[in-house]
Amino acid sequence: MRLPSGALLLSAHLLSGLFNTASANPYLAQALVAAADERTRHSVTYDGSYQKIGFPWGDVADNIGVCSDVVIRAYRKLGIDLQHLVNHDMTRNFYAYPSYSHWKLTQPDPNIDHRRVLNLQVFFSRAGQNLPITYQTQDYRPGDIVTWDIRPGMPHIGIVSDKLATDGLTPLIIHNIGKGPTYENSLFSMKITGHFRYYPTTNHHYSVNG
Repeated sequence: MRLPSGALLLSAHLLSGLFNTASANPYLAQALVAAADERTRHSVTYDGSYQKIGFPWGDVADNIGVCSDVVIRAYRKLGIDLQHLVNHDMTRNFYAYPSYSHWKLTQPDPNIDHRRVLNLQVFFSRAGQNLPITYQTQDYRPGDIVTWDIRPGMPHIGIVSDKLATDGLTPLIIHNIGKGPTYENSLFSMKITGHFRYYPTTNHHYSVNG
């Protein structure tokens, strides 16, 4: 896998200050949305099966994935490796995550931890901004991360885009809910369980083109 330019340097920088995040970073938000938009041009079969992958920068095959992989791959396009970052935090704060309480795991597993929505919720709440859950369109900015319950026991995650629904108010969501990465007017169609803004502080120049 070809890593984004400056990725290793950026990853080291983020690990050295994992929780040092800016309250606003318009350029990163724009770049994240562009990276997520690029994912909508990939044909992806919904497949969440457990697979052994490399570490760091490990990924399943590009033509498979689940909702979390849209988020992971969008950040990765910017040189931000959520696999590495989640593992780094879980290694030091394992019981802050639901791996034991929910899956009865006793140690981090870099093959799957970052692909689980419940773990990403904890990570974004610890490393980013944990924002209020509202049903007001103006509270959701492009690049925000939102989690939902499709139904009890079925969590979901997506990225707020810069495109609006036909009402001219509600931002469309970029996510994979079974049909591959796509835009949908689904922000308020499910129970929202988390609203996050994750803008790592870094001097790296983000490039959507890698």
